[in-house]
Amino acid sequence: MDLLIRNGMLVTETEVFRGDIGVQNGKIALIGASLDLPAARVVDAGGKYVLPGGIDAHTHLAMPFGGTVSADGYLSGTRAAACGGVTTVFDYTMQRKGKGVLETVEARRALCDPEACVDYAFHCIVTDLNGGALLDEFQASVDYGVTSFKCFFVYKKEGMMVDDATFLKVLLKAREVGAITNLHAENPDVIDMNVAQFLREGKTSAWYHYLSRPEFVEAEADKRAVHWAKSVDAPLYIVHMADQEGLEAAVAAKRAGAPIFIETCPQYLEFTCDVYKRPDGRNFVCSPPIKGEESRAALWKAVADGGIDTVATDHCPFQSYEKDWGKDDFTRIPNGCAGIENLYPYMLAAANEGKITFPRAVQLCSANPARIFGCTEKGSLTVGKDADIVVYDPEKVVTISVGNMHSDSDHTIWEGKTLKGYPVETYVRGKLVYRDGQFVGEPGYGRFVKRAPSK
Repeated sequence: MDLLIRNGMLVTETEVFRGDIGVQNGKIALIGASLDLPAARVVDAGGKYVLPGGIDAHTHLAMPFGGTVSADGYLSGTRAAACGGVTTVFDYTMQRKGKGVLETVEARRALCDPEACVDYAFHCIVTDLNGGALLDEFQASVDYGVTSFKCFFVYKKEGMMVDDATFLKVLLKAREVGAITNLHAENPDVIDMNVAQFLREGKTSAWYHYLSRPEFVEAEADKRAVHWAKSVDAPLYIVHMADQEGLEAAVAAKRAGAPIFIETCPQYLEFTCDVYKRPDGRNFVCSPPIKGEESRAALWKAVADGGIDTVATDHCPFQSYEKDWGKDDFTRIPNGCAGIENLYPYMLAAANEGKITFPRAVQLCSANPARIFGCTEKGSLTVGKDADIVVYDPEKVVTISVGNMHSDSDHTIWEGKTLKGYPVETYVRGKLVYRDGQFVGEPGYGRFVKRAPSK
């Protein structure tokens, strides 16, 4: 064996049991009890949990937005992922008018290939159908291994928004070719109305970012999207769900049999809109904004009871001086926060303290995203799958600070958050990439994940 991990508590999406894992040629080759085999590397995981690597299905690396580019490129973003136990990262590529899907994806892949420290996949954001020609590319995209397309109901001025007819066309074509449609759901016209009013009134602090897009603004768009997906029986993945009303509508539709999948993010589970009243409130500006306590509690309930399918990050950090552009005008604050390194540690800490189970954390952060998005070699400790493995010490205490994270961002919204339990080793296809607080991998090791179409 290339690697033998012994005496750990193995976590699947359904159970926890003591066992050993043998790895050969980047794959899980054996799972058993008291395996006595020669191995190039033997790891004693006694007293620790052994889990499948995390999958962050929502990041924006090297993304142009708000007059700048997100602070983490493909090297620093995937390095941070590795150090948080995330072994596969999904990035969003932005298709623009006149550009094709594969043209867009391959341009980003050329940037990612030499830098990626963990494995990676892409969703393609659709901003313009190019007179309908773009839809004809969906089958080629699925054949290539990119099986998900994203629409925005917002960012009209930035040229990213689609109208309902375009969204419906994407839903229908994606369903036809075995792909899934992802959606950022908020109502743009209500947001624009609120923003204009607040600016006229001189209300420009970060608090008014939240008030310009409160709960009902997201809920209306969630309900509209669910209605369309139900009506045409097309798969829909709602990203970064943050509000109680929209969540409840989406969960009800899903439980009635509609092909609806729901993602939320750690920032919506940890914080409330009160952060926007803080002196550093602009650092928390993201869209949709963090909501009130009722929404936070509803999200945790759905995380625990299965209503929510995945937890991802929407990782899109900007530097402090860029956030400061909006200290006197919330509309100038680049939207986004860091989180790629905090995803798995945060959710596993929740399991460690009993808010959810360890198998539920694996479902949310590994097994479900792998299943939803066709990562057939990822997401579980199963013989034949990629040896993407995290060793987790439930007794290790870490207080998050920008100084001990591995992002290129100069601040973190998680500053001062203490977690009991933390990853101590991360393996990507059997290769050690992180150990005891240090990145030990190499840029370019990450591979493109070709995904299977939806069934």
